[in-house]
Amino acid sequence: MDTAELPAARPAAPARRAAALRRALRELGLVAALFLIYKAARVAGADRVSTAVGNGEWIWRVERLFHLPDEAAFQRPVLSHELLVHLANGYYAYVHFPATVLCLIWLYVRHPVRYLWTRRMLAGLTAAALALHFLVPLAPPRLTALTGMVDTGSRYGPAVYGPPDTDALSNQYAAMPSLHVGWALAVAVALIAVTGGRLRLLWLAHPLATLLVVVTTGNHYWLDGIVAAVLLAIVCLVLPRPRAGDQPTHPPTRRPGGWPGQRVPAPQAPPGHPAGRADAGDVVRTP
Repeated sequence: MDTAELPAARPAAPARRAAALRRALRELGLVAALFLIYKAARVAGADRVSTAVGNGEWIWRVERLFHLPDEAAFQRPVLSHELLVHLANGYYAYVHFPATVLCLIWLYVRHPVRYLWTRRMLAGLTAAALALHFLVPLAPPRLTALTGMVDTGSRYGPAVYGPPDTDALSNQYAAMPSLHVGWALAVAVALIAVTGGRLRLLWLAHPLATLLVVVTTGNHYWLDGIVAAVLLAIVCLVLPRPRAGDQPTHPPTRRPGGWPGQRVPAPQAPPGHPAGRADAGDVVRTP
């Protein structure tokens, strides 16, 4: 081996790091852009209050017809324990988005193929939810007088939303489906897929806790969580499943000695010279 070639190969490591950083920033920008588009579109459909309240009363009656648990009866015993109320409000306010972001970051670093599938799954679920927000504006139980439920966020804190008539940052009349539940379930599905052992089903504790929290705080009906789970199942069926042999879509970076796994024909000896020792197909240094 010609050792004179080695110093020229050293800049490949900083180049790989720079390329990885660019890919990470591009992914971060894409996820942030999707979230901002969703927020903007959600706020744009926040002008049908009377329809949303009427739909809330209808959902409440449909749940009683199907004998689903009464959300108010579920909330009532929790209200007698202020610590539980604060924990539920805190979980609703501080776990939903950070947990999703941390999951995406971990998958991006450790399981890039699964990361791409999870990103598409979240994007598909969010797009379907946004369509339902436009088609079926829905007041949450805390804003539907018929339910008799308490707005625990505004009464006990921490509060995520301001008064609905002056809140210009969110659409509080878009309860169907619950993206808190949908995203939490998507995170659990992704982590179960890359985790070994029987304990991997414990990831389902996150969407289960989220469902109990969104109902306890008066932000969603049971049906909001059920519809989110159905939409996620449909998105998962439509998306092509990642395979073990799949590779990330970004191009590989150059390594000393050529591209990863590159096999190039051995150089042929000039006429009149003996053949070299290299066999055809050997991995050789490329210029």
